[in-house]
Formats: sequence, C-alpha cells, structure tokens
Amino acid sequence: MKKNFYLRFALSVILLMHSVISIASGDVSNFGRQYLDTIGFSPVGLYLAWVVKLTHLISVPLLWTDRYIKTVAICNIFIFILGIYYIHWGNGWFVVGGGTNGIEFNILLIFSFLNLIFPEIQLKKKV
Repeated sequence: MKKNFYLRFALSVILLMHSVISIASGDVSNFGRQYLDTIGFSPVGLYLAWVVKLTHLISVPLLWTDRYIKTVAICNIFIFILGIYYIHWGNGWFVVGGGTNGIEFNILLIFSFLNLIFPEIQLKKKV
C-alpha cells in the first residue's frame, strides 16, 4: 500500500483544479502578462506563469502514482513560497473571512508537501 494516499490525492486535486481552470480560462496568460510582467518579470512573465501551471499539472499524475514525490514537493513548495512573497504577503493571513487572498492556503500546502518529504517526523515526549 502506498503511503500518504489521501494527502497525495487531495494535493493532486487542488493542483489539477488550479492548473486546468487557469489554462482553460486563459487566466494563466493574463497572470503572466498583466501581473508578472508588470512587477519586474518582463519579458518572461508569461513563460514563468506557464512554467508554474505546467509544474502543477505534471505533478498530478506523479502524485497519483507516488513517483518523484520529493522532486514534486520541492518544486511546488518553491512555487508557493514565491507566491507568498510576490502575491499573498501584502494581503495578510486569511484567504477569506477576515481578509482576502492571504497566505494561509499556501502555508497549508507547503506543510502538506513537507509531510510528503518527511513523513516520519514526530514530536517526541521527553521522559
């Protein structure tokens, strides 16, 4: 039996929805051109946005098949940290209810991926 099935499945669904919806709606291109290019990533903002979404999309089958998990986790953690820095930090903690577009969801995703890298870490009681 593969470890962390439920966590890997949940993460894959989140990544799948974020990537497919952004690609199908054209939001990924708009994000690259209208946001990333304007904050200093020009002329590569569009390509960077596509790299992020394609990384999420490629991560999905790898999570489903429990392959290259550390690589998938590290790549996505890097993306989420950059997302916090460039997008979410100025909006505070809350995604909704107390604020909007904050860092809490990215923090949850980062720690979920950390759990895939380090599944055996436990807090031990001192005797």
